[in-house]
Amino acid sequence: MVKHQPLQVYERQLCLSCLTGIYGCRWKRYQRSHDDTTKWECLWTLILFGTFSLLLVWFYFWWEAHNDYNEFNWFLYNRSGEWSDGTVPILATTAAGFTYISFLMILALCHIALGQQLNLHWLHKIGVTAALLTTVIGVISVSQMWGVEWNVVSISLQATGPFLHIGALAAVTALAWLVAGQVARAEKTRFQIIVLLIYLAVLLSLYLTPLSISSPCIMERDRLKARPVVIGQRGAPMLAPENTLLSFRRALQMNVSGLQAEVAISLDGVPFLMRDRTLRRTTDVRRVFPERQYDDASFFNWTDLRSLSAGLWFLKDDPYWTVSYMSERERWMVENQTVCSLEQMLQLAARSNLSALFTLRRPPPGHPHHLNWVNHTLATVLNSGIAQHLVVWSEDWDRDQVRQEAPGFQQISTKKQTLETLHQKGISRLLLRYNQATVQDVRTYAAGNVSMTLYTVNEPWLYSLLWCSGVQSVSSEAPQILKKVLSPLWLMSPDEYCLIWVATDLLSFALVLGIFIFQNYHMIRWRMSGMHSYNPEQIMLSAAVRRSSRDVNIMKEKLIFSEVSNGINNEDNGFDYYTNQGIH
Repeated sequence: MVKHQPLQVYERQLCLSCLTGIYGCRWKRYQRSHDDTTKWECLWTLILFGTFSLLLVWFYFWWEAHNDYNEFNWFLYNRSGEWSDGTVPILATTAAGFTYISFLMILALCHIALGQQLNLHWLHKIGVTAALLTTVIGVISVSQMWGVEWNVVSISLQATGPFLHIGALAAVTALAWLVAGQVARAEKTRFQIIVLLIYLAVLLSLYLTPLSISSPCIMERDRLKARPVVIGQRGAPMLAPENTLLSFRRALQMNVSGLQAEVAISLDGVPFLMRDRTLRRTTDVRRVFPERQYDDASFFNWTDLRSLSAGLWFLKDDPYWTVSYMSERERWMVENQTVCSLEQMLQLAARSNLSALFTLRRPPPGHPHHLNWVNHTLATVLNSGIAQHLVVWSEDWDRDQVRQEAPGFQQISTKKQTLETLHQKGISRLLLRYNQATVQDVRTYAAGNVSMTLYTVNEPWLYSLLWCSGVQSVSSEAPQILKKVLSPLWLMSPDEYCLIWVATDLLSFALVLGIFIFQNYHMIRWRMSGMHSYNPEQIMLSAAVRRSSRDVNIMKEKLIFSEVSNGINNEDNGFDYYTNQGIH
């Protein structure tokens, strides 16, 4: 009896089993396939790639929107009536979804690199669909409720664009290994051409991307303007309850150049500081006057307002996650804060020789001072003892009368207007949200002797960007953070940036060219030699494409059967050949 040796002995492929098992639940060897991926699975691969791209943009948006988290929470409060940090669940779900989809993307790319058939498991398809729908719903919701915030993407790209370009170029350059492998394995010339054209188009667009990158931080160092002064918006609300004396004192400790607040008028005509329409968020009105908690803050008299605590909410809600770092004495001081009047803030500013910027909220109809609210506020300012040149007046109502009675006030507008209009009204400053002014606007107004104050600037990257733009002052809720920014985060001359751009492109091109030559070396050598009589299986065996041991064994087996069919050996010698070779 003739005893035959096994044709192949399969080795365990733990990594490949985990790869195909996690992605498509194909843990067994017989479940895997090197066949072409079906059109249905190709569609799911495109959906996976689209979901990853959308989540990448969504993740980047929330990363850069950190400057305005408090503004977002305030919008949610005005809609729901309850204060909560709405960014926490959004950030948690975004991070989890982005991590999950990124993991699936890596697995899919590994499948392609190893020549495995893509077959996404149905549970993952549900997960991808859920991530896609959740992100789309989030994008639509933010666009409807907070659409103005999308501008932060284009603004932040002025600060991150040069570095994101390098990162994207590095990623696409690394994909050259995968693309070159696909081209080497492809049997159809048409497919090879399509893959190459798509890849080269993406690569070329990245090479030329710096032509569209514009940043004020790309400038000569000697053209950098003076550091923008910082105004404490509602004091230092991350360190103490907003619009309280303690908050303003904390801001003074951070070397601010001015104080900013929102002013309302009490029932008995006392201007006081309050951002919200009601007292529910920043006082304990629900405990002291539960039946009046939804009333407009202007319908409380000054005595009632002074009886409320303006600090307990800060300890309870911890809106900026800073309470845990406070000492017992600091917590006691916070707990004993009361509603602050405009006169108290002005007197504090006067003692420190700081400017005082405030915006006025007109009392609602039915209020006894609905018509003369400007006069009451003006009288309070003039009686506070603060020098007129330190007061920054923003209200357009009766501005001419205010200019006559207090000619020393600095006049500021909260609306973008032409230089001619501003000069006619005697306005020398503009107060705008940071997304309402471009670099050209800043330079145009500065040339016309109109300075600009932009709000709300809390992040160093945004402060650095505005610094390079030439902004004269910013309003911030985080003066303790901006105090540490002594120079722009980055600044380079156009020549330096051009050198980095060209060097990066040349390095990428060299790497891509080297990868394609290395991956297709044996195929190129065969075609140039003119030896077209080789068996196709022999050519594939000599290709430089990295294949698993299983692929090589299969190719050897095909080659042997091809040789036997051509009459190289007889049947008995064939069995001896298999036995002697000991193919595994």
